[in-house]
Amino acid sequence: MPTTFPKASPTEMMGLLVLLNEHKGTEDVARLADDLDLEIDEILPSLEYAEALGLLRVVDGQASFTDTGRRLLSATIRDRKTILRDQLKKTTLFKTILRALESAPEGRLTEEDVQRLLAFTTAPSDSYVLNIINWGRFAELFRYDSDERALIAIRSRSAPRGPPGSPPSNPGSPDSGTTRAGSTGRADASTSPRDQAHPAAAVAA
Repeated sequence: MPTTFPKASPTEMMGLLVLLNEHKGTEDVARLADDLDLEIDEILPSLEYAEALGLLRVVDGQASFTDTGRRLLSATIRDRKTILRDQLKKTTLFKTILRALESAPEGRLTEEDVQRLLAFTTAPSDSYVLNIINWGRFAELFRYDSDERALIAIRSRSAPRGPPGSPPSNPGSPDSGTTRAGSTGRADASTSPRDQAHPAAAVAA
């Protein structure tokens, strides 16, 4: 896939897909916007990124699921993340970030490192970094340390083995969005209040 930058949050895009599923997998874009009580321009970022990830196609103003999109909506929450993770890994953007994480010291990239990566692309880095972090965390491509404001390769978070009988360390569940007890990723703050207001988005979350 080409270098594509998410302009919608995971919750916004998933809310749109859930709504499309309620319309039997195909619907006029204007009708979808009307159902969400939004202007068409406001749902375009979600439509564009869903199309870039191969989840739907838009032809003559009509949005329809691809086979991957149908599989996503019929999957469990855990399997949805797996499908999204696989699709994100096909994009140039996340390929680049994951390669950089693999080669980075201790498997860590700061937000400034990500901004430097984006400086070689056409993306306005400052406005995209938080959304990119949101997507990577949502699909469990990497973790995020909110104190150090750093992306962390998942492989680097595996705990070393202790002596026999010692309890395993538990740095935090991937689903929790935390890197330590009581610490939540600041990237969550970029989720739009509209995500919480619409029932479809609530189901997706």
